[in-house]
Amino acid sequence: MLARVTEGPYPPGEQVSVYVLRRTEPTPLDTDMHQAFEVGVVLSGRQERSLGESVEDMTAGDVFLYSAWEPHGWRVTSPPTRELIVHFTPEYLGEETLEGTSWLSLFASAPGERPRIRSQDARWRALAVADEISGEVVERRSAWRDGVRWGVLRLLLTLYREWSARGKGGGAHARTSDLARLLPAIKLVGENSARRVSLREAAEACSLSVTQFRFVFCHTMGLSFGRFALRHRLAQAAHLLLTTELSVEEVARETGFADRSHLHHSFRRYYGMTPGRYQQEGRCLREPHVDASSVDEDRDAGGGRDQPRSG
Repeated sequence: MLARVTEGPYPPGEQVSVYVLRRTEPTPLDTDMHQAFEVGVVLSGRQERSLGESVEDMTAGDVFLYSAWEPHGWRVTSPPTRELIVHFTPEYLGEETLEGTSWLSLFASAPGERPRIRSQDARWRALAVADEISGEVVERRSAWRDGVRWGVLRLLLTLYREWSARGKGGGAHARTSDLARLLPAIKLVGENSARRVSLREAAEACSLSVTQFRFVFCHTMGLSFGRFALRHRLAQAAHLLLTTELSVEEVARETGFADRSHLHHSFRRYYGMTPGRYQQEGRCLREPHVDASSVDEDRDAGGGRDQPRSG
């Protein structure tokens, strides 16, 4: 299991980046986390994608959604595979709604309650929209960026119509304007991976009372601030375990955990294994093979700079 922390959106300064990944061989489970929102469509092949405790087998036409700073995993099970990936900032879609429900609500719902493709008609529609998005980026005709934006909204509309849980749960109250109010706290967590950011400190950064902050954060992000901050530090710990020579004890100190035991307990609950085992198994796994043409640079809205290797 591999972990990677990627600073999005891609490239820096852009509100959106679009690219296509091709993988020609089966891969071990890999994980990623970034500050951009992500919408992806499996174009061909079969892959397994995980989000929290939710694991889904995905084939052509399936669509996946990941919120900002949300660790997610995947592995290729039936290559070759191709997938369209769109990373975007909240400003890109603004306050767009679907029957009065903010697009953000689809991302703020719990992993197991997020919309998914259920009908064959929706599957074909998702593939057609993904092809149109790719075409907009390749051809770059007048207003092509708007074409990509409308394509993303059409993908979300397709998911919304398939969503059995729409209008239910905390995600139904998510608003982009509230997300903007929370950005100082989210930035505070991102800049302080070596320590625990308190609820009061985060609320003060957003000029909100603790009660207001707790309510707005939960309804906007779909989870409590405490869980969000812990998830971020755990993802950083996973990244350090695989990319440095630091011991588990040193990683615990670097990511704000009291000691090895504290990291051990939290890490095992989230990743399903101990930090030591994660580090040992991760170092034994080969990097997922992606051929030289795995990223279609001419389809990158940012001109092919600073692209991640994964979805």
